[in-house]
Amino acid sequence: MAPEIDTLQAKSEPRLIAEQGIAARVAAISEPVLGGIGYRLVRVKVSGLDGCTVQIMAERPDGTMTVEDCEAVSRALSPVLDVADPIDRAYRLEVSSPGMDRPLVRRSDFERFAGHRVKVEMAVAIDGRRRFRGLLLGVDEAAARIRRDDAAPGEGDEVLLPIEEMAEAKLVLTEALIAESLRRGKAAERAARRQHPENKAAGSQARPNPVQSVPVDDRGGTENEGE
Repeated sequence: MAPEIDTLQAKSEPRLIAEQGIAARVAAISEPVLGGIGYRLVRVKVSGLDGCTVQIMAERPDGTMTVEDCEAVSRALSPVLDVADPIDRAYRLEVSSPGMDRPLVRRSDFERFAGHRVKVEMAVAIDGRRRFRGLLLGVDEAAARIRRDDAAPGEGDEVLLPIEEMAEAKLVLTEALIAESLRRGKAAERAARRQHPENKAAGSQARPNPVQSVPVDDRGGTENEGE
């Protein structure tokens, strides 16, 4: 079972794996806005999908993210990005939860998901290789300990990968991960109902699956879509 999250500590915990280039500029603008309304930035990705798409993954400090949360983040971010104008062309702004096979970007992510399978791409090669895949065993100081899938006979199967030297780290979708995500979603829903019993009939819940609200920035107006 994953460790409990200290909400106050989670709010201030920095990301150790961050973006480069245009995505880094968007992240620098977005992160304080998200923090100001009670969310954490997970990842920014800029792609050529639909001309240009800016995907912002976010979550609450406890790891949950509902459709309503995505809409709240979209409403807060859209005007700020319009003013800052970090991208020199029209783009689609997509706000989503991290999803089950989520990126791992903070030290606590690697602690929380110990026991699950991960794939890692290093920015700095370790023993001549950049890509690793295997079972996440936990964190040893500033490094993630992984039991490799492809260790050769007679070769040590465990490796320590410095988190700050990773270009990307992501969970691998497995039945065990799906089961744990569903359990967390149900626990978050129960907690939300205890905290806000008046919303019980409305059926608002924390979902473990990716959910998203997609405002489209066409430099002339904003259109919202929600799944």
